[in-house]
Amino acid sequence: MSTYLLEVGTEELPYKFIPQAISQLNQGFKAFLISNKVKFDDIKVYATPRRLAVLVYGLDSKTKDEEKIIKGPIAKIAYDENGNLTKAGEGFAKKNGVTSDDLYVENNYLHAKIIIKGQDIKTLLAENVPSLFMKLQGAHFMRWGYNDEKFSRPIKWNVSILDGEEVKIKIIDKESSNVSHGHRFAPNKDVVITKPEDYVELMRKNYVIVDQNERKQIIIKKAHDEAEKLGAVPYYTEDLLEEVTFITEYPIAVVCEFSPEFLKLPEELVVTVMAVHQRYFALHKDGKLINKFITMTNYIGHNFENIKEGNVRVIKARLDDAVFFFNEDTKKPLEDYVEALKGVTFQKGMGSMYDKTQRLIDLSKVIAHDLNVEDKDILRTAKLCKADLTTNLVFEFTELQGFIGADYAKVSGEDEKVCEGIKEHYFPINAESETAKGIEGQVVGIADKIDTVCAVFAAGKKPTGSSDPLGVRRAALGVIRTILDGALVMDITKYIKIALKALPVQRDCADEINEFFIQRLIIFLSDKYNKNILEACALNNPLADITDYVKRVETVSGMNKPQLLENANRVIRIIKDKTIGQVDEKYFVEDAEKDLYKAVKAVQPLKDYKAYLEKLDSLNPAVEKFFNDVLVMDKDENIKNNRISLLGLLKGKYDYLADFGNL
Repeated sequence: MSTYLLEVGTEELPYKFIPQAISQLNQGFKAFLISNKVKFDDIKVYATPRRLAVLVYGLDSKTKDEEKIIKGPIAKIAYDENGNLTKAGEGFAKKNGVTSDDLYVENNYLHAKIIIKGQDIKTLLAENVPSLFMKLQGAHFMRWGYNDEKFSRPIKWNVSILDGEEVKIKIIDKESSNVSHGHRFAPNKDVVITKPEDYVELMRKNYVIVDQNERKQIIIKKAHDEAEKLGAVPYYTEDLLEEVTFITEYPIAVVCEFSPEFLKLPEELVVTVMAVHQRYFALHKDGKLINKFITMTNYIGHNFENIKEGNVRVIKARLDDAVFFFNEDTKKPLEDYVEALKGVTFQKGMGSMYDKTQRLIDLSKVIAHDLNVEDKDILRTAKLCKADLTTNLVFEFTELQGFIGADYAKVSGEDEKVCEGIKEHYFPINAESETAKGIEGQVVGIADKIDTVCAVFAAGKKPTGSSDPLGVRRAALGVIRTILDGALVMDITKYIKIALKALPVQRDCADEINEFFIQRLIIFLSDKYNKNILEACALNNPLADITDYVKRVETVSGMNKPQLLENANRVIRIIKDKTIGQVDEKYFVEDAEKDLYKAVKAVQPLKDYKAYLEKLDSLNPAVEKFFNDVLVMDKDENIKNNRISLLGLLKGKYDYLADFGNL
């Protein structure tokens, strides 16, 4: 079994492209090997800012010989009356490279059995690897130098080795060799690779950690180790970790310090400047931000003074700007910024952010009334929630919208609940983050997200597979998560209608939006529940009360009543596509009809769905007796229609819980 290594060295790649390249290379090599029927054990793709590498383990030395049957002309055309090949038969044999001995007749047609010899793996790799690599796609690909081919960055070298032998290839204008390159500051610039199996360790010795997962764990450990020396804890997100992982080849943690004066700024602001803008790890001690941070350097050596000085200068300049903007912004109260929202467009045709704010106030008032909660702080939150969009600080640091609004609201003397609501109405910020805890943030956040979804659909810009205008998928999921986490009882369908009526562009798309929300709900819950059950329980509009919908889903998920399921489906099959009328007792003929009618009428709607399920199950004896004693399709039309209506009434009892036909 063989091992193959491809390493392509480049100038520094954009960090956002690297994860895409890893995935594309993995899928590309896998598809190539499978389509060529080449057996392999594993494929590993490694990446740093300066290289993309593929290691394929357990390769066969050649592809297997393949037997192929080729169908030719009809027998009487292929052979003459003496059993000799005709010109057509000879042509078929010649075309497929076989002799007359390899031909045979089956089902009155001439056939040839040919053997396609397996191809040497070295040849196969040499012919296909360059095109495989050049299939990589990403943003802002361009031509470099005098080359016609496009790539993310100029290619500097490439290594192509099968076991201990070079596989000569050319990618753009670079011929392959067995020479790679270590870290920029490594003592040995050239690294000769004799065996693919040595690649990872050989690069490690030359200060390159090629395994991105290992590199990430090193970054986490070094950040925690340095923080622990200070009695602190490092702050980082997955986004920050990924970015630092893909901008370093050999990460080293360096602790830097800035003036404690900057700690007077809002904590979210300082952390954002460090994490988002400078890729620093902020440090917290005893739950409070301290004036030290960790930067991950891509450096070999022990002299970090210049690095520290450079990073401190940069962070000071950024925080000085933040101090200036903060001081300028807080010269007037947050409420004074609301009027300026008239100059900020929400989206084309849908008015300004001021118009959106007025819609949020109106919709929030309706929601608060339906929830039977005091609306004073909710309406104040709705009025101020977008005001910080016109401040200098949010203009400079857009990631801080809401957080800055909350801090400015505190400075302006607003109630604490309003301040939290301004911040929380943007929650959840992503699929995993927390949802709003306070009713102010919950109500205004739901109103805001519903308004956004409705505006996008009304503008005819609903999401597609490749686009998601204004993040409406995330907005819909935010509404769903907020309602479920807060155990709120509300009718989304109602608020969609209200939101659509309030928009400057009128378009009847309520049903479309309802279906969009339902599908987001089903996708969100499908990790926990069976999709068939989710769809079955969606028979009754789940948006009328999402919390209630989940209770029904939980009940049906735990259901183990085969007889009930069988009876329900039999009812569904019988009355399918039939007109259901009112039941008239005067047309009852059999006792089984009367007994079933009485039993069905006794089943009344219950919010305790487990108890309701037991009531449905208790109908089984009456249902089975009905089917045993009664012929539904009676010759008398009145009797037949009445029996169908009785089963329709029964189906309605089943439908209250779920569409049993989907279970």
